[in-house]
Amino acid sequence: MRSSNPVFSRRGFGRDNGYAGFNTAPQAGGPAVATQANPYAQPTGNPYAQNPYAQQQYGAPPQAPATAGRMTIDDVVMRTGTTLGVLIVTAALAWALLPVDDANIGRSYGIGIGSALIAMVLGFVQAFKRKASPALILTYAAFEGVFLGVISSVVDNRIADGAAMQAVLGTMAVFAGVLVAYKAGWIRVNRRFYGFVMAAALGFILLMAVNLLFAVIGGGDGLGFRSGALGVLFGVVGIILGACFLALDFKQVEDGIAYGAPREEAWLAAFGLTLTLVWIYLEFLRLISILNSD
Repeated sequence: MRSSNPVFSRRGFGRDNGYAGFNTAPQAGGPAVATQANPYAQPTGNPYAQNPYAQQQYGAPPQAPATAGRMTIDDVVMRTGTTLGVLIVTAALAWALLPVDDANIGRSYGIGIGSALIAMVLGFVQAFKRKASPALILTYAAFEGVFLGVISSVVDNRIADGAAMQAVLGTMAVFAGVLVAYKAGWIRVNRRFYGFVMAAALGFILLMAVNLLFAVIGGGDGLGFRSGALGVLFGVVGIILGACFLALDFKQVEDGIAYGAPREEAWLAAFGLTLTLVWIYLEFLRLISILNSD
């Protein structure tokens, strides 16, 4: 099962990528057995059975797997904090150094859009690399931060005062809420959940692409999916989809840790979580802009 996140689906924690997938539980040492409770278990069991961190070596007697070099939740938290820290610092610098008054908004907005394009390219490069590149991930975060700083300043200073802080608080609330719901078992991430989220995300992205196409051809807001009542509806849907992506990311990280993913994969986990949080933040910012626009 591939993750919805392009980072995880390329090299992350899907079953067909060598890590754990949905509805598979770690086995103590033998192959996984398909049961009524776990119909998707692989006959090969732990996909890291050939990994020196996940197997018994040289005919040694049964013993607990070695933990050195394996990804832990602390690794994920530390890398995610570092990535988000770089993003926040560059966003703050862009906010302070790139004014959005009438005399400078064109230049600042141009720098922001250019940074967004560079970040997108870097994101695609990392998503298609077989190994995590911390330098590439942190560079992505730096350029993404510049874009977020400029766009947040535009919305906060020219559309809705305090919008950026509201979007930050909203993103934090969604993250905390999904994490609590996931850990409490209120969200069950399985094949059905995955399929529903992927279908909804595909429909959402296609509608936004069509709306953008009509906006470019006919001007204005295209089909109106990003303004008025429809804009509010799609903003809420975007935030809900972001919350679903977070649940999928949490599941993939949990499976990667359970199956002994190597420690460097924590950078990919951090990258994927950062992408999802940026999605949620931008949807909040867009929703606040619509609600406060004339």
